[in-house]
Amino acid sequence: MSVEHSKVRAVHLERDAYLCVRQSTMRQVFENTESTKRQYALRQRAVALGWRVERVHVIDSDLGHSGVSAAEREGFKQLITEVGLGQVGVVLGLEVSRLARNKKDWHHLLELFAFADTLILD
Repeated sequence: MSVEHSKVRAVHLERDAYLCVRQSTMRQVFENTESTKRQYALRQRAVALGWRVERVHVIDSDLGHSGVSAAEREGFKQLITEVGLGQVGVVLGLEVSRLARNKKDWHHLLELFAFADTLILD
């Protein structure tokens, strides 16, 4: 494994990869189609890093939902549950900091990911 991939260890590859596809509003979903395509293309990045394609899960159920509150974001809740259960080796996304919309929530996510030894690929 090259230096570029040195953070990806066997323990990560034994777990699943989760790709989070995000757009905050339906307007963005319809107008920023190139961004959405780029986000879906990250699936191939996970495969290139060693995850089997069937172990790369796409969470796109939150497309068009604001990140201000997790209450309406089923995909986000699924991701947090899977990370907490130790099922996730890596979370991929463009601008993953958009998973949480304030510093407190973002730092809570980072702590959870660190505790679960889950990588973040942005």
